[in-house]
Amino acid sequence: MFFDQGTPRGIARYLTGHTVKEARSQGWDQLTNGELLKAAEDAGFDLLLTTDKNIRYQQNLQHRKIAIVVLGRARWRLIKPRLGHVVAAVNAAQPGTYAEVDVPYLKQQD
Repeated sequence: MFFDQGTPRGIARYLTGHTVKEARSQGWDQLTNGELLKAAEDAGFDLLLTTDKNIRYQQNLQHRKIAIVVLGRARWRLIKPRLGHVVAAVNAAQPGTYAEVDVPYLKQQD
């Protein structure tokens, strides 16, 4: 699996059993979504973890070999309480599927 540039790195340590690479480390951080998905599939990646909610509407996943899991927000402090949901979505992903993990905004407590 790989993370796009908006996905917090801290998530990787909770995805046991998965090898995680980042788009930046692959030299893919400047690719458009379509190019990114093709490069990832060609390299053998099976899942993209992203914070780009628009990717669902920009890409047809019908014949894709890659699954996409989208995080509702990009901030680590907001994602951390939802890590169980992120892990479940990643583990359930199948080729050509799309899933979104809701990450609600947490108000600061006084």
